[in-house]
Amino acid sequence: MLQRLFSTTVYVRIYENRIVVKGLDLNPQPVTVRPVNPFTTRRLLVGELGIAEAALKEALRQVCAGRLFVPQPVMVMHPMERTEGGLSEIEERTFVELAMDTGARKAIVWVGGELSDTEVRQRAGTA
Repeated sequence: MLQRLFSTTVYVRIYENRIVVKGLDLNPQPVTVRPVNPFTTRRLLVGELGIAEAALKEALRQVCAGRLFVPQPVMVMHPMERTEGGLSEIEERTFVELAMDTGARKAIVWVGGELSDTEVRQRAGTA
């Protein structure tokens, strides 16, 4: 119960060279970040992990702007493109690592249709 009180849920949608972040408990407006250098390669949605990490950190900074204390979030990572046939184990681990390296307490990878806020919370276990 205490963990839910001090928890926050973040929905991260990843597109080619663009990350859209919504802090469900922080900021109702999604934040979009497009890095100067591309993180998408010819073969992978996230082929340059360091660039994607910097973009996600910037998006999280904007979502959390003005907050003194922000608990480690549960992040639902949602690759929006290049998921035909599902994700390989390596691709899934890349999305988990991306979330954890940017401060997530827990990371969930979702492949499928766009989620509502309620569905994000259900997947995150914070509903």
